[in-house]
Amino acid sequence: MPAHLPDSEHPRIVIIGAGFGGLKLARSLARKPYQVVLLDKNNFHQFQPLFYQVATSGIAPSAIAFPVRKIFHRIPNVHFRMAEVKEVKTDEKQIVTDVGSIEYDFLVIATGADTNYFGNAQIEQNALPMKSVQESLALRNKVIEQIENALISNSAEERKERMTLVVVGGGPTGVEVSGALAEMKRFVLPKDYPELDFEEMDIHLLEASPQLLNGMSEQSSTAARKFLEGMSVKVETGAMVESYDGHTVKVKGGKEISSSTLIWAAGIRGNRLNGIPSDLYKGNGRLEVDDQLKVKGLKDVFAIGDISYMPDEAFPKGHPQVAQVAIQQGVWLAQALTSKGKPMKGFRYKDLGSMATIGRSRAVVDLPIFHFRGFFAWLFWLFVHLMNILGVKNRFFIFVDWMWYYIKFDQNLRLVIRTKDKSE
Repeated sequence: MPAHLPDSEHPRIVIIGAGFGGLKLARSLARKPYQVVLLDKNNFHQFQPLFYQVATSGIAPSAIAFPVRKIFHRIPNVHFRMAEVKEVKTDEKQIVTDVGSIEYDFLVIATGADTNYFGNAQIEQNALPMKSVQESLALRNKVIEQIENALISNSAEERKERMTLVVVGGGPTGVEVSGALAEMKRFVLPKDYPELDFEEMDIHLLEASPQLLNGMSEQSSTAARKFLEGMSVKVETGAMVESYDGHTVKVKGGKEISSSTLIWAAGIRGNRLNGIPSDLYKGNGRLEVDDQLKVKGLKDVFAIGDISYMPDEAFPKGHPQVAQVAIQQGVWLAQALTSKGKPMKGFRYKDLGSMATIGRSRAVVDLPIFHFRGFFAWLFWLFVHLMNILGVKNRFFIFVDWMWYYIKFDQNLRLVIRTKDKSE
């Protein structure tokens, strides 16, 4: 069954994934001599760096999700299909999706990454990930529901378990969600639940490596830990979580923590596609590419963003799986595809810096030439993220939400939203 795409005299480029890399590539190819087909299982682009703020009631999910079709209004050579890819047939240059089959001249895999549980099925079953708007909302529901249930607990032990939150993973996501939860505990939840004593509420941040924010400077790692501990987050490094059954977190070495909520932010793994030979996927589920971003072993197939793996002298383990890499690769690949056969220097990632926020007025920023932290780092973090959000309306609403929280120490989105059972 064909996917009902219009005929075109130009070569067809199919991009799988409307994340940072795929979207940037499609936008950069607008009105170029290609027919561009962008595929994604959602009809919206998600701004992943702010998932944790949705999960902690800071901003509305609609503020960080932007309709893909709206981006390409009046751009006739870009076509979007909300579709799930079932199989890639590289020998036939064909993609099989749930809305039909699509032929391609060039294929760009920009499928991003999902949560990595490192093969631990029990943790996968019971922990809460945060790699999509839907998962962020599920986490928001769970946190609020557990506080509601703490009100009606039959014992102090049960109440303590429901009021204990465990975050696994000390990267930017883990640090940021821990800080946001700590501020909810201090400033927001006591007003909603005056019957509860929030001195009983514990927030644990567990990181398996010796320090937080691996990949950032030692100064930023130390500052982040100091900020979090000053907010009463119980930070433990060298703490590898071995199991979680929904009630007890077991840490290597024998320590146990009773908790009904475990937030998993400990790693990511590339989203694989059926039909791509499994031996082409390297460690962490990434496709190895050359400096032209071509997947090694496949013809006319490229990979960009979190799914791509390109080790070089500066990054012997491959580029960091962050938005800026995907964006730069999208821009470079568009230039390469429209260079009219002129040779181009291979892709080289320009590291623009890293940052993480730890609650209100606290952040750490590493730029190529210097590092800073505290209030001005937080302002810098706000500005960078605000400018990267798609849509003036989205930026306005996020800015209003941030300023309201800064002034009032309150959040307006503490809603438990469930899907209705058809049997009701």
